[in-house]
Amino acid sequence: MVGVSDGQSSAQAPTTARTRVGRPLLSLALASMMDEVDAHSGAVYLLAADEPVLEMAVMAGMPRAFAAPWERVGLSAPIPVAQAVRERRLVWVGGEEDMASRYPRIAVVLPYPFALAALPVATESTAYGAIFVTWPGSHPPELSERERGHLTAACDRLAVRLERAIAQNNPLHPEPDLLAGSPLAGPAGTLGTIEAARMVARLPYGLCSLDLHGRVSFANGAAAELMGVPVSRLLGAQLWASVPWLNDPVYEDRYRAALLSQDTTSFVALRPPGEWLSFRLYPSTTGLSVRISRARAVAEMNRRGPQPGDAPSRLVTISQVLSLAGALTEAVGVQDVVQLVADEIAPAVGGQALVILGSRTGRMHVLGHRGYPDARVVQRFDGLPLAEQTPGTQVLKTGVPAFFESRQQLERLYPARYAAPDDFAAWAYLPLIASGRPVGTCVLAYADPHPFPADERAVLTSLGGLIAQALERAQLYDAKHQLAHGLQEALLPHSLPPLPGIEAAARYLPATQGMDIGGDFYDLVPTQGVAAAVIGDVQGHNVTAAGLMGQIRTAVRAYTTVGQAPQDVMRSTNRLLLDLGSDLFASCLYLRLDPARGRAVMARAGHPPPLLRRPDGRVRVLDLAGGPLLGIDDSATYPTTEVELAPGSVLVLYTDGLIEAPGVDLEDALADLGQRLAEAGERPLDELADHLVRNSVATQERIDDVALLLLRARTED
Repeated sequence: MVGVSDGQSSAQAPTTARTRVGRPLLSLALASMMDEVDAHSGAVYLLAADEPVLEMAVMAGMPRAFAAPWERVGLSAPIPVAQAVRERRLVWVGGEEDMASRYPRIAVVLPYPFALAALPVATESTAYGAIFVTWPGSHPPELSERERGHLTAACDRLAVRLERAIAQNNPLHPEPDLLAGSPLAGPAGTLGTIEAARMVARLPYGLCSLDLHGRVSFANGAAAELMGVPVSRLLGAQLWASVPWLNDPVYEDRYRAALLSQDTTSFVALRPPGEWLSFRLYPSTTGLSVRISRARAVAEMNRRGPQPGDAPSRLVTISQVLSLAGALTEAVGVQDVVQLVADEIAPAVGGQALVILGSRTGRMHVLGHRGYPDARVVQRFDGLPLAEQTPGTQVLKTGVPAFFESRQQLERLYPARYAAPDDFAAWAYLPLIASGRPVGTCVLAYADPHPFPADERAVLTSLGGLIAQALERAQLYDAKHQLAHGLQEALLPHSLPPLPGIEAAARYLPATQGMDIGGDFYDLVPTQGVAAAVIGDVQGHNVTAAGLMGQIRTAVRAYTTVGQAPQDVMRSTNRLLLDLGSDLFASCLYLRLDPARGRAVMARAGHPPPLLRRPDGRVRVLDLAGGPLLGIDDSATYPTTEVELAPGSVLVLYTDGLIEAPGVDLEDALADLGQRLAEAGERPLDELADHLVRNSVATQERIDDVALLLLRARTED
């Protein structure tokens, strides 16, 4: 473990000496801090030795598995402890709604009511790590000055101790996390006195004691009888592991909710074949006490237990959450996000339809929708002013989610024409907030009236945060994609000019990796009596390559217009590229066409050789003299080659993206291109261009962009 000095960027690996800190120091400091502020759980993180990562060193008050996704946290992660170190300040999260809106990755895994404070462990010059502590959901929404003072002072004291430990090179002493609630000594490993055990045994209902890991440390006879499992099988095992019909995520979730919120929770469960049992969990910082009884009035319970064949009432499991979060990171464009939410998230939370709304210039816009048989129902809200009082606009403006369990509840608050534009019966309106600003609204619709208990609202709100982050990235990608295509269209010819005695066709395909923009280009330049054609490839698939390509294309047109010979056009363009000071190189092939004489003069700068298909169908690769790539040598020369261009002949000019593919030999690829050209026969140039591109192995998964220019010498009428 190491420290980070104030002058060091949080995104860089620390470079100070390694800290070897005894865990008893950390455990005692954490326990003392929790006692001072009445927190019920917490953890200490220390900075890793050689990377910008916080590693959990010790945890108290809850199973370490609860924080498993955050055992190691990058300093740049959107997590409270990382933010506390980055910004060198206390980070306060006042409850589940605050957590869901600011840190959806945490809230979606732990959708329970609890408050959290994270603080840096740092001296004035060096940060060593961070601490977080948590309180039950009943904690006031603000941190008191007394609590703030105790926490800050405790972290300052720990930082000084860590500083001393570094200087003294104290060794690391392993110590288990601070988990109370181990079984007490007593008869049969249960209670501390015989009389206490007798008293509990006489009670008509079941009693269990669970430690913080959920393991049974005591169970009376009534509990064993009600659950149909001997006490010997219950002791030492987790309740949902030893009782088969309790092996359901919803029941384990109630245990997690009780521990994190420190609130009493309950559930009912069906013991096969038909007996309902009521479980009531009373948490403390040492574990949970569970009261078990027969549920004779299940219909009166606040939460209905699962019926045979029902899906688990817990919306999503942790593994589902991680899967959904991972899937969202793979969404590229806005429609990818819409499709993923429709295919995976909406079914996981029980929704039958969805709409994703965005805003632009003060109006709502439908970004995508699924599940509505009549699309006109959704599109009527496209372009709706944000000033209108609708659920979607209100959620977008306020950032506060809205849940409507029935149509009547919705229509009490909003005009009928705006409230429910569909045949559904319940709705969840989720604000999509990313980077602190609203990016849209996600509307989930349910076919039947649907209650939204607190834990379900927390999960949905947290999922809204993950969707918002994916949507923000997707909108940025779509904007860049549109910019790239607009730039590419501006730099390439919109159409090929008519040339006397020459037919032409061209194709351009961007690379499938990157921004869909590159440095490949082509052009036709009509001049008096003759014409010029050029094709080239600037290295790279980005805006820089495209911009340089535009400059080269403009320069070639200018040098052609003033009457320079082919070799001079190439030399002038080479010098221009060097004068621009660019680190990029370019290949180029330049032709001066004279169809009246049936000739073409060519100059080549490191470019793939063109193919010539003669009128009799034979194809050959033109062996042209040439010089080095443009932009390398200011003294380079570019000799020319004159080629016969009989009427009906076809010249094929291309960039290397048409023939280069992983694992394919270039000679074989060039031979294959010639074979396709020979077998294509006589066909219009546009069809021939499509045929050559469509049947190329390299264009199936393009790692490079492709430019193709076909020129055919017209036959005499």
